[in-house]
Amino acid sequence: MIEQIEIPLSKNKLTLMLIGSFVFIAAGIWFVIKPPTINNPIIGNPKLILSVGISSILFFGLCAFYLGKKLTDKTPGLIINKIGLTDNSGGLSVGMIPWNDIKAITIETAANQRFLMIKVKNPDEYIEKQKGLVKKKAMQMNNNYYGSPISISANGLKCNFDELYKTIKDKFDNHKA
Repeated sequence: MIEQIEIPLSKNKLTLMLIGSFVFIAAGIWFVIKPPTINNPIIGNPKLILSVGISSILFFGLCAFYLGKKLTDKTPGLIINKIGLTDNSGGLSVGMIPWNDIKAITIETAANQRFLMIKVKNPDEYIEKQKGLVKKKAMQMNNNYYGSPISISANGLKCNFDELYKTIKDKFDNHKA
């Protein structure tokens, strides 16, 4: 029998992120329909305000779509066992990552959010497996900037970041030993 750790998705965290997305979508709609007037030549530029509004609607609309899908997902956010990790934690989830594919696990930070970068031997294989263009491009950007297309955050999981890191790092170290 394979010992397995399952970390479920946090419906509370996902709901809060979905509400936040709706707030930014609403702000984007406001910027497009009735932009605020700001007496500043740079941030008060109507074209800039329109661009920010459209970008907000598109980006946070996409986030809301993925969060909505995750809220109805019954699959655990992360499964950790002797074989490897099965990632279903976010919009850029890749599925199964065998321990043998993993070279290193590092901590990165962006916008005050910590996340794990799972450095794999064959990053292009994980990118090419993706069917959606947006997901594929986002994973290519991760790979170019952080050295891996695979990142895992505790934001949508029923655990905190330190627990997530310790659990994955311990299992990875045990596999290497």
